[in-house]
Amino acid sequence: MLFSGTSHLALAEAIARSLGMGLSRVFIDKFPDGEIGVQILENVRGRDVFVIQSIANHPNFYLMELLIMIDALKRASAHRIVAVIPYYGYARQDRKDKGRVPITAKLVADLLQAAGASRVMTMDLHAEQIQGFFDIPVDNLYARPALIAGIKKWNIKTPVIVTPDIGSIKLARILAHELNANFALVDKQRISGRSIDVHALIGDVQGREVILVDDICATGQTLKKAVNACLTSGALHVFGAITHYLMDQDGWIQESGMKKLLITDTIAHAKQIERPHIEEISVASIFGMGIQSIIKNQSISAFFRPQS
Repeated sequence: MLFSGTSHLALAEAIARSLGMGLSRVFIDKFPDGEIGVQILENVRGRDVFVIQSIANHPNFYLMELLIMIDALKRASAHRIVAVIPYYGYARQDRKDKGRVPITAKLVADLLQAAGASRVMTMDLHAEQIQGFFDIPVDNLYARPALIAGIKKWNIKTPVIVTPDIGSIKLARILAHELNANFALVDKQRISGRSIDVHALIGDVQGREVILVDDICATGQTLKKAVNACLTSGALHVFGAITHYLMDQDGWIQESGMKKLLITDTIAHAKQIERPHIEEISVASIFGMGIQSIIKNQSISAFFRPQS
C-alpha cells in the first residue's frame, strides 16, 4: 500500500501510476495552533506500506508530518513501514566540521527509527555514509539513469563532465564513463551556507561543451562560480544536471551564462513560476522499480548501483 504526505503529491501519484496502482487514503489536517493531525483511512493490519514524503521546502513541517504518519501506521499494526524520502532533508549536516554543531542527519535517522520506520528509501544522498546512521536497511537510489536520458537529448558532441565540488566526484566520474566524456573538477571552498569561493579548475575544457553535475542546488552560488570558471577557461557552452533543485527561480541561470539546467522531480516546485532555462525529468519510475524490488524481495543494487 502506498501513502503520501503533502510535500510532493504529484511525485507520489506518478510513482503509484508506475506501479499500476493508486494511493491509499489518509486524512491529514492541521489544528488551529499548527499541530498536525493524521488518520489512516485504510485497513493496514499486516500490510507492507510505503510512505512517500520529501523533506524539502518546509523541511521541519514535512519531517514532522512523516514521523506522525509512520507512528499512525505502526499503531494501526502495519507489518512493514518503508519511508520513501526522495530528498533526505538535513543530509548536508552529516559531520562536525566545526565546534559545537549538531550532526542533524543522524538525528533525523534516529527520529525515523523511533517513529517506527522499518526501512528507508531515498535518492542521491549528499553523503552515502549517512546510511551508517541507521540500524535499519537504507536503499540509496540513483538519479543517474534519468539524468543520462535527459543529457542525451541535448546531443552534445564534445562533452566534458565537471563537478563543481569534490563531494560529487563519484557521480561525475560515473556519468563521464557512461557518456564517454572527459572529466574535470572545480576546486571549491565553502565559506558559509550562502557563500563559496572557487580556487581553480582542474582539467581541460578548452573548446568543449561542459556539463556541470551536482546532487543539490540550494542557492545557485556554487554553480554560478563553476560556470564562470569553465567559461573563463575556454568552454564553449555550459549546461547543468542536478538531482535536487531546492529553488523556484531560474533567473540566476541566464545571469551565470549557463545554457540549460536539467533537474529531477524529487522536490515539488511552484507551477506558476516559468522556468524557460530548466528541464525537469521524472524519477518516478526509478522509485517504482525500487518499491517493486522490495515487494518481490529482489536485489535493488543490481539495478541501481553505479557500475565500476
